[in-house]
Parts: sequence; structure tokens; C-alpha cells
Amino acid sequence: MFNGIISIRNKNGEEKVKIERPGGSLSPVWSICWNPSREEHNDILAVADWGQKLSFYQLSGKQIGKDRVLNFDPCCISYFTKGEYILLGGSDKQVSLFTKDGVRLGTVGEQNSWVWTCRVKPDSNYVVVGCQDGTISFYQLIFSTVHGLYKDRYAYRDSMTDVIVQHLITEQKVRMKCKELVKKIAIYRNRLAIQLPEKILIYELYSEDSSDMHYRVKERIVKKFECNLLVVCANHIILCQEKRLQCLSFSGVKEREWQMESLIRYIKVIGGPPGREGLLVGLKNGQILKIFVDNLFAIILLKQATAVRCLDMSASRKKLAVVDENDTCLVYDIDTKELLFQEPNANSVAWNTQCEDMLCFSGGGYLNIKASTFPVHRQKLQGFVVGYNGSKIFCLHVFSISAVEVPQSAPMYQYLDRKMFKEAYQIACLGVTDTDWHELAMEALEGLDFETAKKAFIRVRDLRYLELISSIEERKKRGETNKDLFLADVFSYQGKFHEAAKLYKRSGHENLALEMYTDLRMFEYVKDFLGSGDPKEIKMLITKQADWARNIKEPKAAVEMYISAGEHVKAIEICGHHGWVDMLIDIARKLDKAEREPLLLCATYLKKLDSPDYAAETYLKMGDLKSLVQLHVETQRWDEAFALGEKHPEFKDDIYVPYAQWLAENDRFEEAQQAFHKAGRQREAVQVLEQLTDNAVAESRFNDAAYYYWMLSMQCLDIAQDPAQKDVMLGKFHHFQRLAELYHAYHAIHRHTEDPFSVHGPETLFNISRFLLHSLPKDTPSGISKVKILFTLAKQSKALGAYRLARHAYDKLRGLYIPARFQKSIELGTLTIRAKPFHDSEELVPLCYRCSTNNPLLNNLGNVCINCRQPFVFSASSYDVLHLVEFCLEEGITDEEAISLIDLEAPRPKREDRQRETINNSSQILQLVETKDSMGDEDPFTAKLSFEQGGSEFVPVMVSRLVLRSMSRRDVIIKRWPPPLRWQYFRSLLPDASITMCPSCFQMFHSEDYELLVLQHGCCPYCRRRKDDPGP
Repeated sequence: MFNGIISIRNKNGEEKVKIERPGGSLSPVWSICWNPSREEHNDILAVADWGQKLSFYQLSGKQIGKDRVLNFDPCCISYFTKGEYILLGGSDKQVSLFTKDGVRLGTVGEQNSWVWTCRVKPDSNYVVVGCQDGTISFYQLIFSTVHGLYKDRYAYRDSMTDVIVQHLITEQKVRMKCKELVKKIAIYRNRLAIQLPEKILIYELYSEDSSDMHYRVKERIVKKFECNLLVVCANHIILCQEKRLQCLSFSGVKEREWQMESLIRYIKVIGGPPGREGLLVGLKNGQILKIFVDNLFAIILLKQATAVRCLDMSASRKKLAVVDENDTCLVYDIDTKELLFQEPNANSVAWNTQCEDMLCFSGGGYLNIKASTFPVHRQKLQGFVVGYNGSKIFCLHVFSISAVEVPQSAPMYQYLDRKMFKEAYQIACLGVTDTDWHELAMEALEGLDFETAKKAFIRVRDLRYLELISSIEERKKRGETNKDLFLADVFSYQGKFHEAAKLYKRSGHENLALEMYTDLRMFEYVKDFLGSGDPKEIKMLITKQADWARNIKEPKAAVEMYISAGEHVKAIEICGHHGWVDMLIDIARKLDKAEREPLLLCATYLKKLDSPDYAAETYLKMGDLKSLVQLHVETQRWDEAFALGEKHPEFKDDIYVPYAQWLAENDRFEEAQQAFHKAGRQREAVQVLEQLTDNAVAESRFNDAAYYYWMLSMQCLDIAQDPAQKDVMLGKFHHFQRLAELYHAYHAIHRHTEDPFSVHGPETLFNISRFLLHSLPKDTPSGISKVKILFTLAKQSKALGAYRLARHAYDKLRGLYIPARFQKSIELGTLTIRAKPFHDSEELVPLCYRCSTNNPLLNNLGNVCINCRQPFVFSASSYDVLHLVEFCLEEGITDEEAISLIDLEAPRPKREDRQRETINNSSQILQLVETKDSMGDEDPFTAKLSFEQGGSEFVPVMVSRLVLRSMSRRDVIIKRWPPPLRWQYFRSLLPDASITMCPSCFQMFHSEDYELLVLQHGCCPYCRRRKDDPGP
């Protein structure tokens, strides 16, 4: 409004936002316009008032930035279609161009009167202007490209007031806001120069890093310059104006000036030390100069007839490429001034900075790459070439520059066609595909350029060819110079076998051709090289054919070929691998027994293939008895092994030791014992049993422990036959026998205390606990618990009426460590036993069958009679005292004689008859007297039992021949111990009560108990002798 107020309303006319200009009525708003850009985050309103200011507001009414002073009264304002520029016209009689931020860029056109309206044609750069005098003017705006390039850094103008520096390799960009019209840009190494309307800014990089993109202002030259071209160096800026070049320091001081003969068309910095850089200058008259910034005198490089449009110098500065006004690219030798070649249709040219002989030029919509003097390689490309670095070509198209990756395959193949391998390698290093590298490597290898080939194969990581090159180089070091031989190796590696064979033959190495063909299984070609038919070569050929048949999965054919070639080992290996037993035994039977290696291999495979009979046949053919023994042992063919051992005793250890180990692993320890004995390995036998015994005790398997101790005792008795070890082994025998008896008895006690139910009756448990109590030594054997023994004894004694013994047992328990589970029972029993009489039941008192003495239940002497000291003989099941009396033979009577005397069995009246007669008499006194007299008269052994006890020493019953002759065979039990022990003789005093003795362990049982136990277990409960086993 005229009063300086801006009202923003909706489509219904309702006011939403009210903006008041600071000047009020002194700043009437004459023109407003919305920014049409869709890229802006907010709606922006441009306001021009006659306070000669330009302002910008958001839709909310908030001002953006500060007011821009115009110095004229604006009458019209208009945005470009995309909102990047603003047109303003008014009292200054001209149309001015501003950025969208209000920075004035310049004048579009001057008029004769005030400008009241201006508009931009949509999506174009055309502007129309209407003036007060009625004139309408039409303008076209051309925005020229302002940019600079140095190697991989490209600087260009953006939005007329900003400069963007782009790294063409990493694609990094950095923007520098100048807030003024950017007129010229120059970039060189770490320097960047920007010309603004009133000054020149010099920037530098923060670091020397090639990828660093951080610039800072180094110098400001606050001075207005007019120039056509701007160039920056390390310490200077170069201004070009028509024919004149000026060199200024960064402080703005003019140091040098050059005046040219013609207009300057092209200028470029070609490098050099800081402060001494060189410039390449092209003039309109065709003259090309080189100028150093520290030298007043220009150097004329050459003069051509046409004007210069573009220039570039090769990396080594030996060649010069020029594009003239006729669109022709001309390349000169700088030293000789000679025109090397020229190409048409060029508008720009650039040398490759990494390859001396390579350049590219663009024109006519094509990119042209030329290497050396080879024909041009052409491909489509829009734009102008401005740089060429390695395999990247930098192309400017319209306002943007891009890096195009160009394969260098075409120039590389051009070099390869002329066998220029080193030059081709240099081109390949710029960037070619793996296929091109491989082709280069192959061509160089065939051309015997091993150095280039090696580098190329390293690129593609082809180890096979690298090994070939390495071997050839080693041969060359050793003095080998035959190139045909080298080339033949190369051809063979490449698969050109016939060419390789021809070269081998030409170089006099037919054997190599033969080896090559046989390795390739090309046997049809081998015949051409065999010639005379040497048997060795024929054999080698057959062997090679067999190898080939083996590799192509034709094993049977391979076996036949190997046999015909005499390669029996390989034939056997194939048969063994496929499990062909029949072919193996056929080969073994055909082989001579002197061929031990194939025969041994054949036997090994037959053994693996579970054909022990054939393997044994092969070992017999070889005469290898040791391997035959091992075969029988490994296959557990013990009968054959034992038969062989009988014929050859030297293999006894090799047979019986593994046999014993096998028996032990299968829980056949008795047989294992015998096997160890046969092998003479008593120590191993004892060790096995001792380990088993310790394990059984640790696991509370006391019946097994008793069995193992019994076996150990018998083992020691067997070893005791050696006089040198007799005393030691007999001591161990008695010790182990005693332990076996203790553990056998304790097994019942342990099971009674551990299991919920007991298989033994109270009397049996009572007898067992008494036996153990009287038999235990001071050092209780491992695993046996006195607490369990005394607890069982006390419990059973109380139940059977042996109260005195029970009280004694409870008193003993008080001095021992009681497990918690027995604690309550023992304490209760200790209390309740106090209420019982202090005597034992007479029915439980044991009787000595020698002296008829009643022994106390608690015997301090142990398991012997307190009167005659005669040891009691116990049943090994119920542990009752058996009615047996041990007797000894008088001096001079041998065991054999004693047996013969007993077997005579002199006739005497039967005892039953005497008893019957006695029973018929009604007097008991008469029966006792008659029995005593009759026994005394008829049984000499009974007379031997009576004696006068005169001391504490035990006096055994000694019998003569007469007494032996009077004994009945059924009344005598004999323990026939093997030597060096003497036999033991026992007389049964109650023949009607049958007693059975195990013929293996010599333990005594009531016959009924023994038969029942054997029926239950199938063996003796003590030594585990089977009922059907033969006697000892």
C-alpha cells in the first residue's frame, strides 16, 4: 500500500498477515512478487518500496536478511521462472539483474524513460521491458561459463556469486560465497584466484594433501581490473587484456608486462618452480610463445599460418598440440619444429599427463584418442575435452564438467600389432580390462619379452604362467639360449601342442614332445616320436596309458596295463582301493616270492578287505611268519596262532600277550591268567588282577574282590614254584587267601546293611560277623567296616539270645565313628540291651570236634579252640563250624602213599549197626559206654584225638600208616594243593552229615548248601568254577 503496509490475505479476502515497513508513508510499496521456486523451504515475498529499498519476507511476516539499498525508486519487480534471479526497473531508466538474495549483478538494458514493467519468458532467458514513453524492449540474457581447471580440480561459477571447487576424482565439492558477481576464476596447484567487480581474492589450500578441499583466503587485491583472461601462479596473477599480459604480485604490484604482436587467444600455465612458472601463449596470428613469469623476454616456439584456438604440451615438453581456427589438430616436435601429424574436426585437445605419446581431442560430437602415429580411435562424446589424466578424460559439457573413464584397449592393441610390448604395457597401466591384460601378457610371452609378460601376468595373478616365466629365467641364468625351446614351452602352456611338438623336434628335444603327449593322454601322437621302439620307452608309454585309464575311472583296464608294464605295486593299489580280492590273490600267486614289496602290499590289502585266509597264504609264500602271527592275532584266530606258536616258540610272546589282553577285555580273567603265564608275563598278570581287585573294593563289589584275591593267591602259588621266589610268593599266597576269605564273608555283611532285604538268615549273619570279628587283623583291609560288622553282630546276637556278646559289641561300637544312619539304631540297641540278662544262649556256643570243648562266643584266641588250639573249619556259606579235624602225616609218609592207604579201607563194623544195638538197650548209660569203648577199640583216629594239654602251643594230630589204613575214603577230605604246598587232610567225625569241598578253591560247604548255591549261580560261590568244568 501507499502507506508502507503489506497485507497478506486468503482467497476470501481475510487478512492473515500484516507487514509494516519501517518508513511508513515515506516508503510506499510500489512492487511485490512471490518467489516461484519450489526448492525453497519457505514462501518468500520480495518487496520493493520507494524508500529505495529491496526487502524479503516469509509468509509469517518475518523479514529475511537486511534491507538492500537500491539508489532508485523501483517501479517493477519480477522473478525468473526458477526463482534464481530478480529483475528490477524504475526511476534509474534501466533494468537491473539481481540474485535471489538481492545482490546486484549488472544492467540488462538502459532506457530513455522510467521502466514500469519487466517480465521473463517462462523457462528461458528472454526479458521484455515496458517504459513510460511507451517503448517495449526485448532482450536475451547469455550467462557465460566462468571456470578454471588444473589437473583433477575444477572451479566454476554458480549462481553468479558463488564459486564451487570440485575434485574430479573423489567427487568432493566445496562452495565459497563471494556475495558479488564472479567475473573470472583461475586455479593452479594449491592456489585459487577469483575476480570480483572491485577486487581479486587469492585462496590457498590448508595442507599439501592432494585430496584436501579446505581453502582459506591468502590475499586480497582491492582494485578493479579489466581483462579477458585471468591466470594464477604460485606467487603471481597474470592478467590478459587484448595483446597485453601483465604479471602482478599478490599485493597488487605490477612486476612485468609483455606486449604481443597479435591478440592473445589462449593462455595456460605449464608448471615450473614457484615464482618461475612457464606460460604457454597462443596468438591469433598463429604464433605460439613460452613465457616465464620471472623473464621479460618471450620465447617463440613456432609460428603457423592459422590462428590458435587451443594449446597443450606433452608431459615431457617435447611435443606441442595445437587446435587452429579451421578445427584442425596439429602436433609439432618442439625441438625440430616439425609437424608430426594433423587430424581434422577438433575443437579442443589435451595430452595424457601419464603417457608421453598419447593425446585426445574432441569435435563433431566425437572423442578421438591417438597414440603415437597410429590411427585415431573414435567414440561418441558430447562436449569439450579439457584434461586427460591416465584413463580419465575430463569433459566440459554446457556448464558442467565430468570425468569419463576411457579404456585404453584400442591404443594398447595398436602397439601390440607392432610388437611394441613395453609401450603397450605403459598404455595398459593407464587402465584396461583383465582380458586386455591377459592378451598383452600372452603376446609378450610369445614375443619372448619375459619382463613385460611377467608384469602383465602379475596384474592378472596368473601363477601358472608366472612359474613358467620364472623357470625360463632360471634356465637363461644357467646359460640356456635356445629360443625355440623357450617358445615350445610357451606354446605347450597355451595349448598349442602340435606347434610345441614341432619346435621341440626342431630343437632336438623329442623326448620333451613325447613327455608332453603322454601327459596329455594323446597316445596316438606318441607313436610318431617313438621311432626305433625302445622297450624302455614302450614300457613307459604303457605305464602312462595305465595312469590315464586310472584317472578317467577305468581302473580294471589300468590294472591290466600296469601288470603288463610290470608296475605291480600300482596295480595292487588300485585293486585294494576297489576291494577286488580275486584280482589281488591272482596277482599274489603270479608274483615271485622274491618280490617282497608287492607281495607285502597285497597281503596288507587282503587283510584290510577281511580275507585273512588269502593274506595268510601270501605271508606263507613270502616266508614272513612274524606278519602271519600278527594277522592271526589281529583277526583273533587264536587256534591258528597257537598252532603256529607250537611250531615256532619264538613267537610265544607275540601270541599269548595279545590273547591275554583280549581275554581280560572280555572278562575272561582266568583264561587271561593262563595266557599271561604261557607268555611268561607273571608281572602283567598280577598287575591286571591287582587293578581289578582295587576297583572292586572301591566300588564295594566285595564278592568280586574276594574272587580276584583268590585268583591272585593262586597266581602267587604258581609263581612260587620258582625256587628263587618261593618264600616271597608263598607269603603273598597266604596273605591273598586270607583277604579273599575276609572279603567273601564281608560281602554278606555289606549287603545286609545296605539292602532293604537280606538273603541270609540271622544265624548265618551271626556266624559271619563272629568269623570276621575273630579274623580281622589289626590293620583292617580297605573297604571293610568294623562298624557294620559289630552292628550286625550286636543286632543278630540280641535276636538269637547272645546278650553278653551283643553288649560287648555295643560297647565296642562306642569307641568307633558311627555313620549318621546307624546312630539312632545303635543308641537304641545300647539302651535296650541293658534290660537283657548278662549271659549267652548255650545253643549258640561252638563245639570243638577234636577235644569236645565248648568255646565261648567271644574268643580272644580267634577262630581256634581255647583248649586244644585246633583251628576251626568253617563252611564257606553258612560259616558254621564243620565237624572236621585236620590231621598230618607222620614223617616219611608221602601224599601218594597216604592216598593209597586210605583207599585200602579195611573192613570194620558199620557204625549204624552199633548204634542200633545201643538203641535197643533201654539204658542211656549203657549206650555212652558202649560207644566210647567201641570207638576206642575200632577207630585208631579217635584215640589220636585225646591228649594232655600241657601248654599254649598247638599240637596237630599226627597219623601213622595204621591209622590211615583204618580210615574210610568217604570220611577223609583232602585239599590237594599244587607244589610247593603240602596237601591238607581232614577227617569228618560225623560221616552222616555230608560235606562238599570245591575241587578248585578247596572251600568247605554243607553239601545241601553247596548244591543249592551251584544251582542258583551255576558255579562255585567262592571261586566261580562252573559245575561242568573238569576238576583240577
